Amino acid sequence: MLVTAPIANALTCSEISSQLSPCLSYLRNGGSVSSKCCSGVENLNNKSNTTPLRQQPCNCFRTLASEVSGIKTEYASSLPGKCGVNLQYKISWDTNCNSIK
Repeated sequence: MLVTAPIANALTCSEISSQLSPCLSYLRNGGSVSSKCCSGVENLNNKSNTTPLRQQPCNCFRTLASEVSGIKTEYASSLPGKCGVNLQYKISWDTNCNSIK
């Protein structure tokens, strides 16, 4: 008998938004990044250990960028580095999330 594990720990846009909410000031204005913001970025990165779990945050970032006013691309793309997190893709509004592996 073959037993497969269900896809666990799927990330929702709501969870991603919640994890990144402490980053909103930085995403709008730049400057320093709070430890709460970096904790959220690190948590999301740690949960993004499969292709679908890497693509989901990318898609959510794009959605959030269109729904939340004032987010600047340059701050969004520099956020992982400010938190010492190495993403396998660039955060950008024109990133093709389906190309992320």
